[in-house]
Amino acid sequence: MRRFNYFTNKLCVVLIALVIISVNTYAVNSPWNAIEITGPVGKNLNSSALATIATKNHVPTSSIYQWNNHLVVYGKLANVAGLQQKIKAGYPQCEIKIYQKPFYDFDRKERCGSKGLAKEWDNIILTANMVNDPKMQQEYLNYHATQFQKWPEVSNGFCNADFQQLLVFKSGRQLLLIISIPKGADLDKLNPLTTKNNPRVNDWNNIMKKYQEGIPGTKPGETWVFLKPVTK
Repeated sequence: MRRFNYFTNKLCVVLIALVIISVNTYAVNSPWNAIEITGPVGKNLNSSALATIATKNHVPTSSIYQWNNHLVVYGKLANVAGLQQKIKAGYPQCEIKIYQKPFYDFDRKERCGSKGLAKEWDNIILTANMVNDPKMQQEYLNYHATQFQKWPEVSNGFCNADFQQLLVFKSGRQLLLIISIPKGADLDKLNPLTTKNNPRVNDWNNIMKKYQEGIPGTKPGETWVFLKPVTK
């Protein structure tokens, strides 16, 4: 009996280890995605409930970002639908959006080669709206679908600025932009390198402006707003 219990206990340990490995692998191999919580305009959301949900679901609280009435959790999130349901329960009066499958994906390794690849990243998160015109929205998406071929200077600028990854998601007409840079780097110092000796990037940026506007709650003339990390 003791020998049987010994092997049973050992088998349980092995099974637990396999479950842990499979969960961790699933998270690592999951695509980048985001869940956004939007509350009433003019009221800041309390992030503590989201931090509790994140901790219970093994999502680091460093993955949580905020701008006024918007909270976003971003990363390689396993079981996004399940996490969305828990967030809905924690924020029953808020709108919950999922951002999956970016329509634009700049990957440094693919576009710039292995030079300058960073082991750790800081993720900069911004949001804006596309203008409320379906035809212009499609033009905006078309520009991004052909950017690598027709506007190679833009991705060259991202390479020069040491951007590791740049993703653009959408939900309805709201855009979520993720700029990943080497951990500890300063976006304000890197961003000017995208246009250094590269004027066509300015042309691109000027064209894009007519397709973008601020989300509700932004100031007049304000378009993209930064979501700040809740914790570091």
